Amino acid sequence: MQTKNTTKITADEGKQELFIVREFDAPRELVFQAFNEPDLLLQWLGPKDMEMKIDRMDNRTGGSYRFVHSYAGGGPEFGFNGVIHEATEPERIIRTFEFEGLPERGHVSLEFLTLTELPGNRTSLHIQSVFKSVADRDGMIQSGMEGGMNEGFAKLVELLAEINATN
Repeated sequence: MQTKNTTKITADEGKQELFIVREFDAPRELVFQAFNEPDLLLQWLGPKDMEMKIDRMDNRTGGSYRFVHSYAGGGPEFGFNGVIHEATEPERIIRTFEFEGLPERGHVSLEFLTLTELPGNRTSLHIQSVFKSVADRDGMIQSGMEGGMNEGFAKLVELLAEINATN
């Protein structure tokens, strides 16, 4: 059973997919905007000790994106890119995701992000990521994905509360 506003990651052994579930105390339209609008995305996506820049972001069906994360004090940069297969406001984004830091290209996952309205202006986020192989899925989990995602979601919670307070 999931506790309110905690992130649950499910990755069954031997399967090429993982699932992420999280609730937010914000309306679905606002959560969708936070995932879709560059100025909002820059404020929360990624670990707290990293900065992000957007090289390209065309969040529409048929569009594409490329983000680069780097440490505030310098060091290596980490690029991520993908293609948007569907963007249906305010409920769904389907896109590919590729981390550019691997020795070879082609380790792409397909992400299905779904936002569901909950009572009291709350939103449930469900992400299903399907990987090319079990090894790719396990590599993503072992990369520290969970910690970085939770740090990003913590920043998102603060951003959503700030926006909700001004509306």
